[in-house]
Amino acid sequence: QEYLEFRKERSRMLLSRRNQLLLEFSFWNEPQPRQGPNIYELRTYKLKPGTMIEWGNNWARAIKYRQENQEAVGGFFSQIGELYVVHHLWGKGGGGVTPGGPPAWGAQECQPHPLPTAYRDLQSREETRNAAWRKRGWDENVYYTVPLIRTMESRIMIPLKISPLQ
Repeated sequence: QEYLEFRKERSRMLLSRRNQLLLEFSFWNEPQPRQGPNIYELRTYKLKPGTMIEWGNNWARAIKYRQENQEAVGGFFSQIGELYVVHHLWGKGGGGVTPGGPPAWGAQECQPHPLPTAYRDLQSREETRNAAWRKRGWDENVYYTVPLIRTMESRIMIPLKISPLQ
């Protein structure tokens, strides 16, 4: 019901809409349900045409620096719609359930496990990002991917109550 009300209200403000079909990077962890309340950061990168393979190769190495504390929630690239677009979803910690996920994600049973949650607030996000820059090797990977980017955007997202990523 809340979502339907949200859609109705949103349609009054919607001026345009774009859709994309995304695929997940194979080296990125699959998004897992998380306990909340949390916030997430969605970073969108529009790459120069012809650079997706180089981007993927660099990030396949770089992601290990951000997966150590499970802040890398999901990594996707466009397959239909505007091409050479990459989305990275970030949040600190895993939270959620044991492998297999809750029934909404395809499993019959699940058991909660005590992992940290995603970003609690913007301060938590800043501390986590600063910690990544202190890891030897992270800066080098960023150095090689920055020239591949035409534009980038960062959005802070708060999950709806129906989202498994609380």
